[in-house]
Amino acid sequence: MPKFLYLHGFASGPSSTKAKYFRSQFKEIGIEVLLPDLNGDHFENLTLTSQLDVIAHLLNDGNNRPSAIIGSSMGGLLATLCAQQYSFVEALVLLAPGFGLPRRWLELLGDGGVRAWQERGYTEIFHYGLNQNSTLKYSFITDAQSYSTDNLTVPVPTLVFHGQNDDTVPVSESIAFLEANPEKVKLQILDSDHSLIDQLDKIWQETLSFLYSYTLLPQTPAAGAPGL
Repeated sequence: MPKFLYLHGFASGPSSTKAKYFRSQFKEIGIEVLLPDLNGDHFENLTLTSQLDVIAHLLNDGNNRPSAIIGSSMGGLLATLCAQQYSFVEALVLLAPGFGLPRRWLELLGDGGVRAWQERGYTEIFHYGLNQNSTLKYSFITDAQSYSTDNLTVPVPTLVFHGQNDDTVPVSESIAFLEANPEKVKLQILDSDHSLIDQLDKIWQETLSFLYSYTLLPQTPAAGAPGL
């Protein structure tokens, strides 16, 4: 059975609405979706490195070689970093990818907010997956600053969906990604917000067509193949 990988967003989890939606939809056409919990053992220790370590542990199993990765928000940033690292990844589908992560967070918090987080060592974050407030260490920021999250290049065909009303990750981040990778990236700007929940059916149909065009789906009517 072919396998894809789904990477959830920040303060979310493998039981999120989008994660369950894609797992269910792909299961109907014979695709297994790997859904790692990127939060690790303790959310307060979350970093880009810790999440990439979770992914690496999963992919080090020789039976787990996903040909495509779907990533939501921060998961979209992680998916792009993975495509740069793992040669078996042939395509990406990104939902409001969280490019420019440390820059955006520092701008949002301002000097005072950054200083308070750094001095205290942690901050309070509402975790949607846990439905409660959770602490997050300042190492989240220092670790993110060690990665290139602006002007990223992507080595594989990539379909990006972004809401024009996104007030969490501005659509300008995906536009800049497209401009940096004009031969690899296709961007669809939708009338939606960061969650994109109200656009899932459209996103699914476009994702099917995209993956089918790169022969990453079974060539059957159930896979939504054009003309069948």
